[in-house]
Amino acid sequence: MLRVRPLIAVTAAALVPLALVPAASSARPAHRSSWAKYVVAPTSRDVRPVRVLSTTGHVTHPQGALGHGTATLTRAAPATRPSWPAGTTADASSFHAGNEGNDGKPRTYVAGNAVDGDPDTFWNDDTIGAYPDVLTITTTSTQTLPGVTVLSNADGVPQDFTVETWDGTTWQAAATVTGNTDVLRRVPFTAPVSTTQVRITVTKDQSSGKGDFTRVNEVYPGLVADDPVAPSVTLDFGKVVVGYPRVAFAGASANHPGVRLAFSETTQYLGETSDFSRSYNGDAITPGTDQHAVPAGRSTWTDRHGCADGTKVCADGLHGFRYVRISLDALASDAPDTAAYGTVRIRGVSLDFTAYLGTPSSYRGWFESSDAALNRYWYDASYTNELITDTFRPDDIDPRGADSPGLDGKLVLTDGAKRDRDPYVGDVYVSGVTDYLTHDVGSAARNVLADLADHQRGDGWIPPASINNYTLPLFDYPMYWVTASYDYVLYTGDTGYGRSYYANLQKVLDDWYPSVTDGNGLLQKGLNGTGGYGDYAFLGRTGEVTYYNALYVLALRDAAALARSLGHRADAARWSARAADVGTAINAHLWDADAGAYLDSAVGDVRHAQDGNGYAVLAGVASPARARSALAYLNAHTRQPYGNAFMDNDTLVGDGSQRVYAFTSFPEITGRFLAGAAGSAINEIKRLYGRMASHDPGHTDWEGIGAGGSMYEGAYTSGAHGWSTGVVSELTNQLLGAAPATPGYATWTVTPHPGTVKWARGQLPTPHGPLQVSWTNGRHGFALTVVAPRGTSGTVTLPGRRSVHVRAGRHVLRG
Repeated sequence: MLRVRPLIAVTAAALVPLALVPAASSARPAHRSSWAKYVVAPTSRDVRPVRVLSTTGHVTHPQGALGHGTATLTRAAPATRPSWPAGTTADASSFHAGNEGNDGKPRTYVAGNAVDGDPDTFWNDDTIGAYPDVLTITTTSTQTLPGVTVLSNADGVPQDFTVETWDGTTWQAAATVTGNTDVLRRVPFTAPVSTTQVRITVTKDQSSGKGDFTRVNEVYPGLVADDPVAPSVTLDFGKVVVGYPRVAFAGASANHPGVRLAFSETTQYLGETSDFSRSYNGDAITPGTDQHAVPAGRSTWTDRHGCADGTKVCADGLHGFRYVRISLDALASDAPDTAAYGTVRIRGVSLDFTAYLGTPSSYRGWFESSDAALNRYWYDASYTNELITDTFRPDDIDPRGADSPGLDGKLVLTDGAKRDRDPYVGDVYVSGVTDYLTHDVGSAARNVLADLADHQRGDGWIPPASINNYTLPLFDYPMYWVTASYDYVLYTGDTGYGRSYYANLQKVLDDWYPSVTDGNGLLQKGLNGTGGYGDYAFLGRTGEVTYYNALYVLALRDAAALARSLGHRADAARWSARAADVGTAINAHLWDADAGAYLDSAVGDVRHAQDGNGYAVLAGVASPARARSALAYLNAHTRQPYGNAFMDNDTLVGDGSQRVYAFTSFPEITGRFLAGAAGSAINEIKRLYGRMASHDPGHTDWEGIGAGGSMYEGAYTSGAHGWSTGVVSELTNQLLGAAPATPGYATWTVTPHPGTVKWARGQLPTPHGPLQVSWTNGRHGFALTVVAPRGTSGTVTLPGRRSVHVRAGRHVLRG
């Protein structure tokens, strides 16, 4: 390997002639141990929890769940609940039509379900958000009641309701309840009442994502005592992990007691059910927890997708999570296969880690600087990307029609660790580069890009992912296929991929996007039947949108560069010319001179979006003056303590001015470096990634951040999402300043953007060997060391735009 180590010094006061000194006087590359302390991944695929977070109920020696002895969970059998006499009936003001239910099992929702003695069935009214909802119970004989107990559904707890009894002539008020939040609510009467009828009138239900219906599972004649608290132990794995949970049991009582496992990436959303289950995306086998019937003898259970007995005792299988709650409990619908009481003894809990195992020895690229926080963000992002680098398996990916024989068994880049676990090409645009700069497992991106190209539509449109059998209509994602394909070839040197799928590139750029181009030469969503198409956030944007068009310019320029590298000079010239024309049209029709920023859209409410302005800078659409103006506007109007919001107001989406995406922050932050505003780029990185690093679950990068720094979609939010890992590129390609210039690093550039950082060093993996860069930025000037692989050449541009060309040991000064 050729070792080129010119030390280039520039005084802080002014630019002076460059001085090259012998390699012997330059600093050595960093020893691995200096950055290995930031690596987050587990040391092996057998991952163990690090602590017991909490317990409930009767649990002895909970440390046994960590493998230190035996944890014992014990629960007494519940008392028999009272029942209505035979022949009791129920009527309601309305009831919902039967369907398959959230669990995929045929269900009815008639009023009689509230008095049938089966807590798994329930009455569901049919007037969403409209009241009153009335349930009337009629018995065959007079009953003397001290009160009633209402067992409701967690998806629709009645909050405000009255209970009346029939005295033979009129209805008499017996009790009034307001503000209820209990699923099992005892309603005592002031004195026992003898009656043949009870009427419950609901005027408000607790709001839920399942619709504001009244749902009552049972009304019991009397006051029911609480069941014994379900014993549980909650374990913390220390960070988000992904794979198949495993529980080792020392034994159990002979009645097949059940355990229910609930998973969460955060303690905030850790409850009786998981923060995410495949059932939430349409896989009907589980109700939000994973179930297992524990045998009496010693056993080990690995959580796998499926049911133990028909539709009973079911589990999701693979999970992405940090915390797991294991409860001695069972679903009523799983009887008699398993019981909600008895004794269970646990001798250890672990996880079979399925994702890429990123240990220090697997890193082919690394980064380190004088700023420990930036170092942590780089390795946290690398770990996030490792979690989404996994084998595509039918039982582990999005159940919404995402399985694909062409991907089964292949290594891919999914979108998130817990969900949706489907490879989206917009995500690969970011996560692919993260991989190339860390572990360099390029096949994961290639497998996704090739598969999507293989499913290209006849008109040239390329699907965003395999979801919905490759039919999810997104307007922007075919452009991400272009840019991600170019990046793949650029970083890996796999020009064979470029040649194999060059026709797909031509078809998407020369057939489909021209079909949605208007008379101004701009893409216009709504043309050619695209009015219902979405984008990365499923936003209802229409007309000429800056984001789509600026991204189009970037895609055209990347395609032109790829075409040049493959010898298609005519295509390169044509796409470059079109990129310039689109850029001119953006500046003519979408620049808001009053705001000093690009409009989100030429039609509708006035707003200015982060994505459009960021890509306008990144793609070179904005002149240097407009770039500075647009970036200043974003900082003034979208700044939050946890990053920059993706909209400057809420006219398009209710939380637009509060919602932060690392995905759309990526072009803005990169643009800040390119515009010479490294200090503001670092500041935005620290606000954005600092928020995620310092809040549960820690270490991993979230799908999105909402108002106040919360997870933007609550429990459903992915806490480890590959599209949020752009900080790896921001720090390696921009702050450190090293990047490939032509496929496979045949030529490369080093253009540091130090900002406030005193020193940085790193290594980029190339097909020719590692490219190593280190620099210091101090009061005595800027010192740079480059160690390049043999057979490559590159251009070094110093802060202040002085450059040096380096080739095969010869140093040629330029500028």
